[in-house]
Amino acid sequence: MSFFREPGWFEWLVMVGFVVSYVLYLSRIYRIGQRLRSSASSVWLKAPFRVLAFILLIVALLGPTFGESRKEIKSVGKDIIFCVDLSRSMDGFDIQPSRLEKVKFEMKRIVDAFASDRLGIVIYSSEAFMQCPLTFDQNALNLFIETMNTGLVPATGTDFGPPLSMALKKLTEEDKGTTNQKSKIIILISDGEDFGEDTQDILSEIEEKNIRLFTLGVGTAKGSPINGPRGYRTDESGNTIITRLNAASMKDLASKTDGQYFEINEGQNDVAKLINTIGKIEGELRDTKFVDASANRYFYFLLGALVLLVFDALINVRTVVV
Repeated sequence: MSFFREPGWFEWLVMVGFVVSYVLYLSRIYRIGQRLRSSASSVWLKAPFRVLAFILLIVALLGPTFGESRKEIKSVGKDIIFCVDLSRSMDGFDIQPSRLEKVKFEMKRIVDAFASDRLGIVIYSSEAFMQCPLTFDQNALNLFIETMNTGLVPATGTDFGPPLSMALKKLTEEDKGTTNQKSKIIILISDGEDFGEDTQDILSEIEEKNIRLFTLGVGTAKGSPINGPRGYRTDESGNTIITRLNAASMKDLASKTDGQYFEINEGQNDVAKLINTIGKIEGELRDTKFVDASANRYFYFLLGALVLLVFDALINVRTVVV
């Protein structure tokens, strides 16, 4: 038998208090018996019950554990890859303080919500780069999220094909023995302005692999100009460039892969819904272990102490026999 915790100052204080108070009680009864010139030996009849009840209470307080058993521990989780648009349009400030800064804040919420799952990050514009491979390390993920900016990728437009292709490759590289492909998820984050030509082909591959694609649109239909080195960015004709959320294209991406579209705009934030939806997806069984476990059996000792205290209360004994 072992104990959940070792005796601390509280337990020692209680034990010392009990011993001192009970010794004082016995001494008082003995002195009274001497004054009355009568026997006080009957006071010892209940002493064993009371002492034993007190010991049982202390043992129960320490949490005795015995009776070992084997328990099966299952490790279940999902693989989630973020594809984050870092094109210049993500600097739009129709979402305060900017689209990208809002995305970074919400990504940290998602990372925190799926702490037991593996997450990775792909950044992209017209090209894609693996910024963080699949990992359980939340600190590393948050560090990569914090350092994201639109200067990390070429400023030549947005193409959904390369990031989706890279995410698909990383997820399928590690699918050996996988029985539940829907535990592998891609979250595509963008304002929806796709200028690529191969996106539909990649979508067909994702659908074929039975991988879920969720899209998160960031921005507003009204749109926003983009800050540049010398004021707002302009096109070749000198007109101010206005970047707007293209929700239709992102809804189309999600619908073709059994996914779902979510949005962040000036009056709506679907990140909580996104977290809830992904949380309902069954994870993949990664590992099974058997561990030896012992249960806290304090209630046996507590029950024994209560029985002795009830017995002590029901049995009347004359303390001083005249």
